[in-house]
Amino acid sequence: MPVSKKSAGLSRRGFLAAGAGALAVTAMGGWTPVYALPSGSSGGATLPEPPNFPSGIDLTQQAYENWSKEIQLDSVWTATPKNANDVVTLTNWAHANGYTLRPRGAMHGWTPLTVVQGASVAKVILVDTTKHLNGVVVNGGSPATVTAGAGATLDDITTALQNDGLGIANLPAPGVLTIGGALAVNAHGAALPAEGQSTLDGHTYGSLSNLVTSLTAVVWNGTEYAERTFTRSDPKIKPLLTALGRTFITSVTLQAGPNLRMRCQSYTDIPWTELFAAKGASGRTFESFVKANGGAEAIWYPFTEKPWMKVWSVAPTKPAASREVTGPYNYPFSDNLGDNTADLIGGVTSGSATTAPTFGSLMYSQTVSGLKSSESADIWGWSKDVQFYIKASTLRLTEGGGAVITKRENIGKVIHEFAEWFNDRVEYYRDLGEYPLNGPVEIRCCGLDEQGDVKVATAGGPTISSVRPRQDHPEWDTAIWLNVLGVPGTKGMFAFYREMEQWMRSHFTGSEYAFRPEWSKGWAFTDAKPYTNGAIISNDLPNSYREGVPGSDNWDTAVAVFNEFDPNRVYSNTFMDQLLP
Repeated sequence: MPVSKKSAGLSRRGFLAAGAGALAVTAMGGWTPVYALPSGSSGGATLPEPPNFPSGIDLTQQAYENWSKEIQLDSVWTATPKNANDVVTLTNWAHANGYTLRPRGAMHGWTPLTVVQGASVAKVILVDTTKHLNGVVVNGGSPATVTAGAGATLDDITTALQNDGLGIANLPAPGVLTIGGALAVNAHGAALPAEGQSTLDGHTYGSLSNLVTSLTAVVWNGTEYAERTFTRSDPKIKPLLTALGRTFITSVTLQAGPNLRMRCQSYTDIPWTELFAAKGASGRTFESFVKANGGAEAIWYPFTEKPWMKVWSVAPTKPAASREVTGPYNYPFSDNLGDNTADLIGGVTSGSATTAPTFGSLMYSQTVSGLKSSESADIWGWSKDVQFYIKASTLRLTEGGGAVITKRENIGKVIHEFAEWFNDRVEYYRDLGEYPLNGPVEIRCCGLDEQGDVKVATAGGPTISSVRPRQDHPEWDTAIWLNVLGVPGTKGMFAFYREMEQWMRSHFTGSEYAFRPEWSKGWAFTDAKPYTNGAIISNDLPNSYREGVPGSDNWDTAVAVFNEFDPNRVYSNTFMDQLLP
């Protein structure tokens, strides 16, 4: 694990150059390609050698596979820069030779923002950030900050912070994510303050993008590509805070707050009709758990009655009933199912009308027994150790859904209406003998990217963050994430996702709600596949970032900044050319 270091004046350039030797990549962040064939090898190459490729930068042909295995390439050129200077050199070479570069981190994603399935990669270079651009340095000051290379994982960053008594209050579940990838899609967790609980200085309950105090990216300066550092007070930083891979960030500095001791309690005995009851209902409701504790996540396995409900709360001292944990990933029964399980279930489900209910029951029973055998139903520890729980070995599923932006008092209403709609549709299809969905429903909440949380001078929040506040609705302060998972290859799955997405967009709208995509997951569905609905890509989605925000800081101005900093579209692909023209 990386070593935490205090730094009074280490430059980003010097930090990145030194990072590879001083700081190791976590095993969780590693990825072993099916093969790696170095450039210039005598045999086996399947792609033309890039001409005049910069010397001193490793280049290999490697296989590529995203998290859900729905984007797979047998071979693509992959460069491994040793420092930020190499990234600049690569970018100028790519511009001169008609190539595009795609930053590559942990590949824990679903979208075609890196590479597009079926598109030519003959003139595409993936740039692996995880091997060398992975330094982590904890800085002093107020607020306390941490500077990390784009390829540093959240595991690395939070471990270094914890060694200095610091932490992050709202973390995504997979610590394997690189910070560059996390910021590209404004990754978030499942945390809110409990009722009456204040936000401590340095923390935010919005996305990780809202923690950025400065970043360095490779941008066009009018003559060539070069590094440029942007502070949070610079208006041009705002689109870069959630850039969807349309730029190349080499390092980032994040603010951090005092590390928190947290408790996570799991419940598996609450019927979904009680947990997802209407707003204001009595009983053990999702709404009541958030009010009393703050963080909450429900995992509702298909065709089962009782979800797995996780509840996080701040607990400075260990509750008597809790088991203390000293590291993350405390649910081994869900972490180690293996990839083959998804592949097997996917093949069977495509032709069997009984697999989905059986699979749901199996997952529920394994959760109940696993929580007991691992003594993880009530755990207590430092913030990262109770928030990280998804490893690379967790069952790999595809996912669709999004975020409902609204006021906190609507949590119960939104979840109830979605759960009722979902249950009705699943039962409708079951009556027809069809099972288009076979994965769990996942429901979480978090805060928005409030600028009061930023403890340095700020020009504003991330322009196209899913959790950007709406100026015309200052009372909206909460994002409710509604996602449904499924095994890749399941018959009728994408048609169901299309139906669900259209319902969400039409139902959660008007004066009470706004609906936005979760950038890292599935969206813009047609019956055939995600990311192909032209009306959503060209109209509905951009309008999500035009409504209720100034014309001087919206979707269109973000696209203009991306094109200003990369007018030659070195950092793009065929899908991004459509999404961010």
